[in-house]
Amino acid sequence: MTDNVSLISGVAHRYATALLDLAEEQGSVAEVETALNAFEKLLQDSADLRRLVTSPVFSADEQLKALSAVLDKAGQTGLAAGFLKLAAKNRRLFAVPGMIQAFRADLARRRGEVPAEVASAAPLSDTQLSALAKALDAATGKKVVISSKVDPALIGGLVVKVGSRMIDTSLKTKLNSLKFAMKEVG
Repeated sequence: MTDNVSLISGVAHRYATALLDLAEEQGSVAEVETALNAFEKLLQDSADLRRLVTSPVFSADEQLKALSAVLDKAGQTGLAAGFLKLAAKNRRLFAVPGMIQAFRADLARRRGEVPAEVASAAPLSDTQLSALAKALDAATGKKVVISSKVDPALIGGLVVKVGSRMIDTSLKTKLNSLKFAMKEVG
């Protein structure tokens, strides 16, 4: 299983690096990034498209025809659409989600950005996200790009992951710590 995961991530990284290099040469990084984000959204929204991408049952020609129809219907053209069609033609469509992640990671690294994952009990406002980004920028010395998600189980507070560091100020964790401390006393 681990070998399969590293194989997929290796393929994804090579394809993503090639796409990013080509996009930089053509000056179309922003368009490619937007198109890949749109395709990822299509994948999230459509179980049929996910099945097409991940199923080994479909031949390369079937995947290419179906993907071309989806891209045409979505109005996607240009380098990103060509890239996705090439992945289908080369029987690498299953690795496209990993390719998109690797593209984002390489792009962020080249921009000098650091990704941060923030989980909160309730949605954060733009003002709160901006203040958090400024604080993380100051703490890391780099530009931090935040992806936020809501986890009601946290009850309150935040869980922030930047690289290998994690800061957990959630009420859930504090209550669990208190529970364990009380068990040790009693």
